[in-house]
Amino acid sequence: MRDTDTLFQNRINDLKSMAFQRDIVTFTDFLDLHQLHMIKNLRDDLPGVATETFGGYEGAERQMAAFIPDALSYGWEYPLCCLKVTRAAGHAPESPDHRDYLGALVNLGVERSVLGDILLLDEAACFFCVDTMADFFVQELVKIRHTPVRTEIWPHTEKIPEPVRKPVQGTVSSIRLDAILAIAFGGSRTKLTPLIQGGKVFVNASPVTRSGHVLKEGDIVSVRGKGKFCFRQILSRTKKGRYGILLEIYQ
Repeated sequence: MRDTDTLFQNRINDLKSMAFQRDIVTFTDFLDLHQLHMIKNLRDDLPGVATETFGGYEGAERQMAAFIPDALSYGWEYPLCCLKVTRAAGHAPESPDHRDYLGALVNLGVERSVLGDILLLDEAACFFCVDTMADFFVQELVKIRHTPVRTEIWPHTEKIPEPVRKPVQGTVSSIRLDAILAIAFGGSRTKLTPLIQGGKVFVNASPVTRSGHVLKEGDIVSVRGKGKFCFRQILSRTKKGRYGILLEIYQ
């Protein structure tokens, strides 16, 4: 086990113990897919504490974990906040991508763990953060690339948007992971195989290191450094045995 994994496991055990001993809900910051997978597989030494995760909306990739003692006598919420980022009026439109937003946020000197998912919208973006950091981002996030922006707490009267998904169709000889990655992100199986073998591909938040892993309809696939998509469905099968498939790429 890596040293960082050991430290993370010890931290989780400490949070569980605190929840159990003090009868309070304890929380992590935002966790990546590897850390979420570790939590799912940690041995449960404290049966009196339940574990739940949430990232601000259903299906979020980065999520907080909550450790909840039995017979809790009060209500609770995850300590997260959604912020909205819009272009300042009068400036030429740009099309910043996910990396542009993440780079601007990290360049403010914050840890990645205080940030959740970033969702791109038609004319703006929103992102999730630890609630204690919300005022900081409102004041300090004033530019994305070369464009001045305004950052504000997402209005409570407006529904937090779901991520935009772009439909992509293609044909593959089999429903293997490597073949479908090639449709989702372009490139050959040979170039994508190192990502799989290197532990950078997750299916439903669990790491998959076999190129021949067979996907199921509805599976959510995340690739570090590439993005995320849903294997929505098999559309058809040709006389030569090839499959027509539909993917939804998260924007």
